Amino acid sequence: MTNTAATSTYTARRSTVPLYRPYDEAVRNFEHMVPAVDPARFFKLDTWDAVVRLMSQEAPHEFLRYQSLDISPFMAASGATGECVVYLMGNHVIAERMYRHDPSVMLYAPLRVVIQADVSGQAVFVIDQPSTLFASFHDPAITAVGHELDEKVSALLVALGVESPW
Repeated sequence: MTNTAATSTYTARRSTVPLYRPYDEAVRNFEHMVPAVDPARFFKLDTWDAVVRLMSQEAPHEFLRYQSLDISPFMAASGATGECVVYLMGNHVIAERMYRHDPSVMLYAPLRVVIQADVSGQAVFVIDQPSTLFASFHDPAITAVGHELDEKVSALLVALGVESPW
């Protein structure tokens, strides 16, 4: 823990990836491929090895959903009609490899993902490239995990039927 304030300036790379399917279908598909975490199952485990094994069983595409928030109802009274859901998507086994070096990596882990509908009702996947976020910590071990997450997000996008932007 530092005893002086510090500021870090960095550049993040945001990717907006058309999913080429209607919004509702894309949300269902994403939520199937990235299942919701069941915290109780993890909290009852008594060893990290057991946590690692359960994560590998529960996260078929390396990620679980820790939170989902449908933004649309919050914006409805404004007259905005767009559809948008925000997800916290991650893998706490992977995150731990950064957390041990600097707990403040949890600013970006789990990853924030948005699926929104474009003007024609087609789904769009939006995410900041993990390596650009985690490189801001200036720690090679954290940056390396950020690059690994780039690859895992890319594989998820391919599984969703689209090309990765990275």
